[in-house]
Amino acid sequence: MPDLAALLDAALGRPLDGGERLAIAVSGGPDSVALLLLAQATYTGRLLALTVDHGLRPAAALEAAEVAALCAARGVSHATLSWVGTKPVANVQAEARRARYALMRDACVAAGIGVLVTAHHADDQAETLLMRLARGSGAGLAGIRVQRSLGAGVTLLRPLLGTRRSVLAAIVADAGIVPVVDPSNDDPHYDRTHARRLLATTGWIDAAQLAGSAAHLAETEMALDWVTERAWAGRASVDNAGLSLDAAGLPVALVRRLVVRAIHHFVPDAVPRGADITRLIGRLDSGGAATLAGVKACGSTPWRFTRAPPRRQIGRSARKPD
Repeated sequence: MPDLAALLDAALGRPLDGGERLAIAVSGGPDSVALLLLAQATYTGRLLALTVDHGLRPAAALEAAEVAALCAARGVSHATLSWVGTKPVANVQAEARRARYALMRDACVAAGIGVLVTAHHADDQAETLLMRLARGSGAGLAGIRVQRSLGAGVTLLRPLLGTRRSVLAAIVADAGIVPVVDPSNDDPHYDRTHARRLLATTGWIDAAQLAGSAAHLAETEMALDWVTERAWAGRASVDNAGLSLDAAGLPVALVRRLVVRAIHHFVPDAVPRGADITRLIGRLDSGGAATLAGVKACGSTPWRFTRAPPRRQIGRSARKPD
């Protein structure tokens, strides 16, 4: 049985205050229900369970109601959050994830809660590492981070990254609870489905070992982040018109992080792909200029970054008649 209190303190980097409230993400699946059971046993009276209805499946509303009933039976406060508006037709999982965390962050802010906990586990970590290896990721090989900021003073924690899916499933089974089964988990359109099947059918690939490798890579990433902060302080200069970056003589891995940092200075939510960053650095090295994620970069000495001007829109009156 995982010691959730110890894992949470380790993930947070400090002991949780005695009266501090927690929010937990509970979809109704076996992983999140196990988190609910562990949290309810340890943090009685201090929990807010959050369920997001993405509006993508007709059964989602009923599943959210089942979670609400489970929480009520165990004395846990619960709220269902609905993703309203037009739904995307492409990158559905990524967009749904972005909406989910935004909804839960806002709910935490409204409730005065600063910590949100999810049930991501070792098998999730192994699947993520495989997916990112297949995509040629660099920094992404650190996998799922145990902690990250959601903004607005809310910290996301994933304390169960060292715990296997089977352990969490056993906790739910022992409690006599039948969890929700999300059909998207077996949808062949998603890369994660293929990664999950590969791990399940390939005996020499051990999910726990992969998760351990991701943890080691995360430690390396933290070290590089530390170096990047110091390089930024000495190599970047911000002014009213933009920013300058002296990348001369630095290792490529550090240059990549500094360029991403420069883009995030103007567009904090930008998620530039690794291949695009590589092409941009190549252009800057040759003295050229390029625009990426709404930021214009010029390969002068030092490199210069500014917000790109908005694209000109062609009005209806300028269109040729049909």
